Amino acid sequence: MPDPQAFMETALALAGQALRHTSPNPRVGCVLVSPDGQVLGQGRTQVAGGAHAEVMALRDAASRGPSVMGATAWVTLEPCSHQGRTGPCCDALVAAGIARVVASLPDPNPLVSGEGFRRLRAAGVEVIIGPGAAASRELNIGFFSRMVRKTPWVRMKTAASLDGKTALDNGTSQWITSEPARIDGHAWRARACAVLTGIGTVLEDDPRLDVRLVQTSRQPRLVIVDSRLETPLDAKLFIEGRPVLIYCAQADPARTQGLERRGATVVPMPGPGGKVDLAAMLADLAKREVNELHVEAGHKLNGSLVREGLVDDYLVYLAPKLIGQGRDMASLGPLATLDAAVPLTFQSFDRIGPDLRILARANGHDDF
Repeated sequence: MPDPQAFMETALALAGQALRHTSPNPRVGCVLVSPDGQVLGQGRTQVAGGAHAEVMALRDAASRGPSVMGATAWVTLEPCSHQGRTGPCCDALVAAGIARVVASLPDPNPLVSGEGFRRLRAAGVEVIIGPGAAASRELNIGFFSRMVRKTPWVRMKTAASLDGKTALDNGTSQWITSEPARIDGHAWRARACAVLTGIGTVLEDDPRLDVRLVQTSRQPRLVIVDSRLETPLDAKLFIEGRPVLIYCAQADPARTQGLERRGATVVPMPGPGGKVDLAAMLADLAKREVNELHVEAGHKLNGSLVREGLVDDYLVYLAPKLIGQGRDMASLGPLATLDAAVPLTFQSFDRIGPDLRILARANGHDDF
């Protein structure tokens, strides 16, 4: 008899395969197992509007032939109980004759949150909750953030020299880190619902900020913080079919009309000092179903986000070189005491080609 925990590990691996595809839905995996320990079917959540993991697993089992009557469903999140883009997964499991559901976590979506488990139990299905909880939550940290905190999970990506410089004094930054690091950075872009940058980066670098170096089934939308609506109409970022959101602080009907003709959505979000209200912008992005927000901006916007406590994860690529005087990762200004430093916890360290990738988390930001 296989180790039961291995079934949940398989389900988590399936959920991981959905990392770049399910936005704004959570990444979920499901494995159907017979009473004698045989895998009958497995599946993962498809692109938004497609089948969820449980339905994919049931379809897989049907294609193999054996009945799933009396089987156990190992699933990384509570089966949904509401009619959204697809039907309720808990009903599909009951109709198929599943006898037991082992789920990692309750769904944080208020439309589900415990109702799926209640309906399963009401139908006589045994429900066990807990295995794989930490891994499942981390896979879906943005979804949990949007549902619970009503704000996306903000991950700031920077590429820097070992002495923490992201560019020379004259702004030259291509390329501080290696090609493997750039490819890896595109993989992180691909998993996000949206990529955020500032008008300074747009004017200085004219970037595309799309996903090109890894395969993906969708392009994350682009978000620009542009207080005075200075985004050029011929900027490379206007890629056919990709949604672009531009947050501004000062209304300008003529510029708004021009940008909207390019396919952008202009959102006035005025804050203090003629700047965009960044916290309000994040709340608005959550309403627009953004789970993970991937930030690739300059030192000024980075500094503003850090100072306001809006960054959850720091994704830092460090190259084995020293630059000396140059631009910092974030303009924070001088601190009066070390106690005023932003406290972080290292999540992981990895070698990516010749570079070092560090993932650090702002202390307390995942306490929700």
